[in-house]
Amino acid sequence: MIIDPRFRGPAQSANGGYACAIAAQFIKGPAEVTLRAPPPLDRPLAVSPAGDGAFHLLDGETLLAEARPALVDLEVPPGVSAAQARRAAERYEWLEDHPYPSCFVCGPARDADDGLRIFPGPVEGRELYAAPWVPDGSLGDASGTVRPEFVWAALDCPSGIVTDLFGEVGVILLGRLAVDLVQPLRVGDTHVVTAWPIHREGRKLDTASALFSEDGGLRAVARARWIEVAAP
Repeated sequence: MIIDPRFRGPAQSANGGYACAIAAQFIKGPAEVTLRAPPPLDRPLAVSPAGDGAFHLLDGETLLAEARPALVDLEVPPGVSAAQARRAAERYEWLEDHPYPSCFVCGPARDADDGLRIFPGPVEGRELYAAPWVPDGSLGDASGTVRPEFVWAALDCPSGIVTDLFGEVGVILLGRLAVDLVQPLRVGDTHVVTAWPIHREGRKLDTASALFSEDGGLRAVARARWIEVAAP
């Protein structure tokens, strides 16, 4: 397969969540993906079985990511309303100073019909970030269901942006993402994305994120590990 440049995170590589979904596409049920190298854009990649139910995403002989079945066992905090999520998004802290402004998911330089423009901000009075999201038709299959790779992508960036709650954090890259797709999402419907911090150990920052329907139904949940690659 080839990852279209539209689905970039950093300028020269794929959005981490999108790439993780590609590696995990043949796993039934929840999966965890560890990224080993930046997935390149616009060149042929392969997904290959690796034994014990795992799969590798490969660029020639270079291992880009390893996917395997997983249990995403998280206590998900109560969600927020779409109105609360819109207010939180108005406080998006990366709007003016974004390390990857053209990111497919959270980049402010992307147009509404091109990127997801998910802009999580702090929810007042809670250790939680939130943003609304209305998936457009380009993200769905023939039945109008949002394709899994875009759900993974939507869960990715909020889990990174919420690392702001750890205090001073430098440039970060996604190291690992585990996702449980609980219920399908429909294009055109309003959803709410939330994210919260779990634990920090040196350069390793563990966080989580979730996707809800407008009426509060849980649609997907993710656990992430981010790696700080440059000092603040």
